[in-house]
Parts: sequence; C-alpha cells; structure tokens
Amino acid sequence: MASPYINAPLTPARPRMFNSSIAKVIWTLVPIVSLGLAAAVPLVVAAVKGVVKPWLAITYVVGELVLVGAALAIDPNGDNGNPIAGFLLVIVIVTAATHTALLDSDKVTIGK
Repeated sequence: MASPYINAPLTPARPRMFNSSIAKVIWTLVPIVSLGLAAAVPLVVAAVKGVVKPWLAITYVVGELVLVGAALAIDPNGDNGNPIAGFLLVIVIVTAATHTALLDSDKVTIGK
C-alpha cells in the first residue's frame, strides 16, 4: 500500500511572480517605460498573487505618491532648472525596476 506522503506532489514554498524570463523582463520594464508613474504596479500585482505581503505594496504606493508629488512640487513646470526633481524620479524608476527584478529571488526575504 502506497503512502500518501510519498505520492503527494511537492508544494512550492511560495507563489512565483514570473512564469518565464521574458515575463520578468516585461515586468521590470514597466516602471522604466512609464517613467516611474507605474512604479508600484508590479508590487501591487505581486501582493495580489501572494508573492509579497500587502503592507509592502501599500508602502510602495505611498512612497511613490510622496516622491512623485515632491518632484512635482519642487519643479511643477519642468523649466526651473532644478535637478532635484529629475533626480527623485530617477531614484523612483531605478528602485522600482530593481525591486521588481528581485521579486522571485529566494535570497530576499523582506516582505515575503
């Protein structure tokens, strides 16, 4: 008689965000192509899929709104010549793209 523990399929430790490498590239390009305006979208999708905890996605949404709002408050017309607003947006884009690429990494455990 076969044991159900031997024949049972192995369950993954947690859900995966990306099904393929091309999906990972596409999701990583979302914050870059949208110029940071959709920086939190991959993390919200990951929270819905159960890859990360919801508090991490909420923190990302609030952080994105604060940083983009600060960039717009510093230079609303874009002609002030102040480089801080552009620097804030570059930081948002680079951070969001990096964190999106690390969503399926087993070495990162914060928020998972």
